[in-house]
Amino acid sequence: MIDGEKRKADILAALQQAEKPISATSFAKKFGVSRQIVVGDVALLRASGERIIATARGYLLERESEKLISKLAVQHTPEQTAEELHTIIEHGGEMIDVVVEHPLYGELVGGLHLVTAQDVDTFVKEAEHLNVTLLSELTAGIHLHTIAYESLADLTKIKQALSEKGILYEEKHHS
Repeated sequence: MIDGEKRKADILAALQQAEKPISATSFAKKFGVSRQIVVGDVALLRASGERIIATARGYLLERESEKLISKLAVQHTPEQTAEELHTIIEHGGEMIDVVVEHPLYGELVGGLHLVTAQDVDTFVKEAEHLNVTLLSELTAGIHLHTIAYESLADLTKIKQALSEKGILYEEKHHS
């Protein structure tokens, strides 16, 4: 077993090279420690200023992007989640996070980091497998998504497609 400083350095090095998220479980197996030790190592790395993102599929290092970023207000049922996420991805968007307003905590943000249709399928299957409540269920389906995209034309296509599906939260909903 290696010491904590070396293990943290190795975790950071692996994340710098990674194209896809790396799970705490896979780090734990690699280093012969418990998953909780890895979670603690990552917490210490984050506290020291490393820009590590925890996703449902594992850890990623936050990278600078040239893409444009916007927030979209949406509302849908839990059953429409896959349709919503696929629609955004298919029209050139990347899902960064989901944001809901909670009466006690204020804004709650859940990291998504979904880039491909396969990412969406994995996320939806994991949500079903874990039988968890989606954040959007706390707010009658109303939530925000932070998305990244290449051009304003992509944003227009995403909004149009979501509007046609009745998912984009628009003025008509609350006038």
